[in-house]
Amino acid sequence: MKSIEAETTPTSIQSVKTISQPKAALLGLQHLLAMYSGDVLVPLLIGGYLHFTAAQMTYLVSIDIFMCGIATLLQLKRTALTGIGLPVVLGCAVQAVQPLQNIGGTLGIGAMYGAIMCAGLFVFLISGLFSKIKNLFPPVVTGSLITIIGFTLIPVAFQNLGGGTVTSKSFGDPRNLIIGFATVLIIVAINIWGKGFLHSIAILIGILAGTLIAGAMGMVSLSPVAQASWFHLPQPFYFGTPTFHGSAIVTMIMVSLTTMIESTGVFFALGDLTGKKIEEDDLKRGYRAEGIAAMLGGLFNTFPYSTFSENVGVLQLSGVKTRKPIYYSAFFLILLGLLPKAGAVATIIPDPVLGGAMIVMFGIVGAQGVKILQQVNFSEDKNILITSLSIGMGLGVTVYPQIFQFLPAAARMLLTNGIVVASIVAVLLNLLFNGLHGETKSEVKKAH
Repeated sequence: MKSIEAETTPTSIQSVKTISQPKAALLGLQHLLAMYSGDVLVPLLIGGYLHFTAAQMTYLVSIDIFMCGIATLLQLKRTALTGIGLPVVLGCAVQAVQPLQNIGGTLGIGAMYGAIMCAGLFVFLISGLFSKIKNLFPPVVTGSLITIIGFTLIPVAFQNLGGGTVTSKSFGDPRNLIIGFATVLIIVAINIWGKGFLHSIAILIGILAGTLIAGAMGMVSLSPVAQASWFHLPQPFYFGTPTFHGSAIVTMIMVSLTTMIESTGVFFALGDLTGKKIEEDDLKRGYRAEGIAAMLGGLFNTFPYSTFSENVGVLQLSGVKTRKPIYYSAFFLILLGLLPKAGAVATIIPDPVLGGAMIVMFGIVGAQGVKILQQVNFSEDKNILITSLSIGMGLGVTVYPQIFQFLPAAARMLLTNGIVVASIVAVLLNLLFNGLHGETKSEVKKAH
């Protein structure tokens, strides 16, 4: 069996040499559309909970998109201290929604942003210590973790496919299903019969075609574009100056730990895709970039930012695994953040269209994890236990997070995140069965 590095590295090198600027721009747009809905959801949920006005919501969404671009650039560009240098897109950490709602609703908006800034500083300071966990992630752990990253996102994809809101009377409307599955079929068809660059932008074409079909069925409204302003600039402390409360800071630090664990899994997934071995120094730079991004989020009254797992599937499907398209995606995000009217264009994409694309992308991420697990020797019962229990626990809490509803809030924050639960179970079982240095040579299949 060929090693994954041998399979991915030539593709990645070839892409660097052959991809043109216009093609890279289109691929960057594809990455933007893949993450846009999930990212915009966070400011919409938090702003809605805090009863922001329409003008405040417009600013919050736009500046959030702007900061996503800045955060992505911090991660893309390697410096002396920061940047993992992998093709990653950063967005709002969705696990921060409920804690930020609680902090903002009880202690005020200033406490929310003070806690974000302190959590970002915490991430930056512990990045060196946290990066030493690399030995805790042999193939049996990373394979299980990447598998669960993909599969725990599938319910989100189906929720969008049905219309976005489960409690809505229109959820599961036949029109939603037609549009969603049409998007899936278009993406699959282009992957089967499309050649060259056309094959690489299958998701982008699927989203655009699905939106056109939805428009023909009267399901696309251009009013958000008409109502948005043309231009604005980011303003520090737009919603007020930060205030600092111990309970709020501890809460956001706990959230940051969950995002660091999740980002670790994504880093290893991207390293596997691009043929790059993830070292301790890479993890350290990656964590620091996310810490700085969170501090900037607090400064400009937005949110903490983390690596988006959604875009791993885009990389796998397009076959273009370089940073060039991601740079375009980052610049597009910055531009959209400065031009609210242009940014509003991306919000008109119907939920079923995004759901159809997500099913394909997230399924591919899960399959990538299964591919890594092929390196593991499953004649050893302990490896079967590590994989089955970690994936099973991760899926279980994703479907029924209410099982931990009577635990303290801090514990619920950790244990209702399927990716975090799978990580904890996989790492602990691997330590129990295989020790600190992971599997022995006899327990890992040699890649030949």
